Amino acid sequence: MDALYTAVATANGREGRAVSSDGQLDLALAMPPALGGNGAGTNPEQLFAAGYAACFASAMSNVGRQMKLDTKDVSVTAEVSIGKDDTGFGLAVVMRVELPDALAGETGRQLVEATHQFCPYSKATRGNIDVELVVE
Repeated sequence: MDALYTAVATANGREGRAVSSDGQLDLALAMPPALGGNGAGTNPEQLFAAGYAACFASAMSNVGRQMKLDTKDVSVTAEVSIGKDDTGFGLAVVMRVELPDALAGETGRQLVEATHQFCPYSKATRGNIDVELVVE
């Protein structure tokens, strides 16, 4: 891969801080109440969900242009779950893509599937975690 950009962030655990090298991201981290924490901060699953949703939506704009489809009214929500698996803990994602009426049906499904093949986050997770695509 020929890198076009490299993001750099430093964190010191689920009960600390996450800070990007440019200072634009500076967050308190905390365990969610469901995992025994107080929820007084952002958790890694929320950060991953935000990044994946944003990347998928941007990828859909690119794929939509290639397919000559208008994607300006598309909304993407990523639900990232953490749970126990055979080796400790694992992640799973439900990617909810809300399409406007003009993209309903088979056209929308093809757009979402093509985006899933193109999106860098989807490529990174493929074969590593379960990702369910839900078209709404």
